[in-house]
Amino acid sequence: MKKNMGSLDRTVRIVVAIVLIVLYANGIVAGVWGIVSLVLAGVFILTSLVSTCPLYLPFGIRTNQVKKRVS
Repeated sequence: MKKNMGSLDRTVRIVVAIVLIVLYANGIVAGVWGIVSLVLAGVFILTSLVSTCPLYLPFGIRTNQVKKRVS
């Protein structure tokens, strides 16, 4: 897969994932919403680590800078 996430996008996703995990750990978000927030946090962390968001692909969204080769 081609990388389509920039560093700012990845950083924001990791911060949001950490916030969701902390909210769940402190009992602020519980039950079904707690499980949903943990799954969402996991997806955010995974997509940040691989620098690819599958939802960006069909829409052609790229938040990273494409470097052009100079020949």
